[in-house]
Amino acid sequence: MIRKDIIDLFRVPAGKKFRLKDHNSGWKQTEEFKDLGKDALKARAKETLDENLRALTDAQNLLYADDRYSVLIVLQAMDAAGKDGTIRHVMSGVNPQGCQVFSFKKPSAEELDHNFLWRYMKSLPERGRIGIFNRSYYEDVLVVKVHPDFLGAQLPREKVGKKFWEDRYEDINSFERHLVRNGTLILKFFLNVSKEEQKRRFLERLDRSEKNWKFSASDLAERGYWDDYMTAYEDAISATSTDLAPWYVIPADHKWITRSVVADIVTTSIQALDLRYPVVSPEQKKRLEDARKQLEAE
Repeated sequence: MIRKDIIDLFRVPAGKKFRLKDHNSGWKQTEEFKDLGKDALKARAKETLDENLRALTDAQNLLYADDRYSVLIVLQAMDAAGKDGTIRHVMSGVNPQGCQVFSFKKPSAEELDHNFLWRYMKSLPERGRIGIFNRSYYEDVLVVKVHPDFLGAQLPREKVGKKFWEDRYEDINSFERHLVRNGTLILKFFLNVSKEEQKRRFLERLDRSEKNWKFSASDLAERGYWDDYMTAYEDAISATSTDLAPWYVIPADHKWITRSVVADIVTTSIQALDLRYPVVSPEQKKRLEDARKQLEAE
């Protein structure tokens, strides 16, 4: 497991102004690891990831058996930051029956006819399960804030006043507070990729035929709004990182670091819940013993 003081580097404290310049997207080592080469660091990160995946399997089984809590993992990032790969690697040891992944794209006409949280509410994880939102309700304070014209299809013009975004942040905080009070563990990750690394990954998608399908002209268009998105992320994370539902800003320029850190936070957070296997009553124990005797007598 990764030491708590290292994990604390990535957690955004509640009520603190979040500034991207305070978080290094290329971070990959602590002071004591500076003398290790890249290969050794990658090997250490893989060991940590493998250890966490084994522990996550046990934690998920206990989460399912306990059946009192659910887990909601929110992944937000710029394009090519590694959301899909993080899901694939971190959840590789999890029973698919206990995990649900939802990727939210452009809202449908039906979804636009409801409040902005409606389509996400329908996809919340059940008790005993892990739910992953690949993009989430935060899109409505990110892409919609960068492109305010989108609001024209959602709200009457008079509803968009000076405090509109502050009110929407409060809606999100209230929504998450409600979920936590009802037994949902919320873990929010911003995969912090640099503009330079995004460019490299876009070029790789163009250069390698097997990755051409991943490239979209819209991704390149959104890259032109990079500074606007960074401001929107700073505002949203500052306003919605709470003690109940914290944000973690994860270095994403090195995928092996991203996956190791996310896996550790998910695993240790589930382990910290008050989980226990159901207690068998005396009556149930008697029925179990009767079943044993019947089977042994065959």
